[in-house]
Amino acid sequence: MSISTSHLDWPFFSPEHRALAGEVSRWVAAQHVDHADADAACRSWVKLLGAQGFLRYCVPAAHGGALPSIDSRALCLLREHLAAHDALADFAFAMQGLGSGAISLAGSEAMKATWLPRVARGQAIAAFALSEPDAGSDVAAIATTATPTKGGWRLDGSKTWISNGGIADFYCVFARSKADSSGAKGITAFLVPADTKGLRIAERIETVSPHPLATLEFDGCEVPDSHRIGAEGDGFKLAMRTLDIFRVSVAAAAVGFARRALQETIARANDRAMFGSTLAAQPLAQAIVGDMATDLDAAALLTYRAAWQRDSSEARTTAVAAMAKLSATEHAQTIIDRAVQLHGGLGVKSGHIVERLYRDIRALRIYEGATEVQRLIIGREMLGASRAKPAT
Repeated sequence: MSISTSHLDWPFFSPEHRALAGEVSRWVAAQHVDHADADAACRSWVKLLGAQGFLRYCVPAAHGGALPSIDSRALCLLREHLAAHDALADFAFAMQGLGSGAISLAGSEAMKATWLPRVARGQAIAAFALSEPDAGSDVAAIATTATPTKGGWRLDGSKTWISNGGIADFYCVFARSKADSSGAKGITAFLVPADTKGLRIAERIETVSPHPLATLEFDGCEVPDSHRIGAEGDGFKLAMRTLDIFRVSVAAAAVGFARRALQETIARANDRAMFGSTLAAQPLAQAIVGDMATDLDAAALLTYRAAWQRDSSEARTTAVAAMAKLSATEHAQTIIDRAVQLHGGLGVKSGHIVERLYRDIRALRIYEGATEVQRLIIGREMLGASRAKPAT
């Protein structure tokens, strides 16, 4: 199904953005990847996306990327159109960016030269290893340790809910490098190749929307100091900077899911016979579709406002990014639920597009900062901004 592109007329986009959206939409609609094995499907998507040049938007031009720096609007447009057609295509693209983001921001020149071109070509699969069993939303509670050794570091601990876990070629791992530190202090980032001794896949995790996911165990896992990403103790800030870049793109993926759900619903309503006419002729169905369309535009507007603001301003965009993720994922869940309802029995038939979308959307309200965390971020940013203003 062709996905609506009317929103590309909005002033957030350049002609190059519009051309990119059209290119990826046409390309992904023509791809056919078998989903029977999620690991194999993700590997296939990484290779396809790399060969087509779309993964070049995940890294800076100096190391094989398409643009001088990562462009939020390009990321969002790519994720929206990939998600509208295939959730695993979106997942494969997103994780290349998130998994290598810390390297792009703070890696050494040697590290960038070694890994980023391979990420851009789809020749190395990246993963972002931040969450732990007791440190999900509370990132500052990280317990994995990094102990100095002669010439390097020894990592001990575990990471869980790690996307691309089990198929990644390397992991960006965040660990506590100062034993006497607490909270956000003393966390450092490291690049850990998947074949490093002492790193093992402890568990593969199955979810309602299948994709590679695992728990990692680090037991005396040693890496040289050259694998440290950024300065010692700057890991928390680096993780937050990475998430700030890619959080808006999560909203864009949700918009893609929702846009596909709306278009599937409109097609179904026009075709489905009901009460001597069609479902589309029923006033209640019209009102529901009206709500779906309104929620979709609200989500998309917040998403692309945040992406445009990040691309055009040097100021932090933490609050607007959180607003976009909060709005888009929550609205998309509601839109897709309404799509299932209007499809009737077909909406819960295994394998139908809206049934798949119903499973695909749910995790987006949790990962990269759950909805509740986004609310806290927005509130904290608003209150902090008000205190910073001089009294009048």
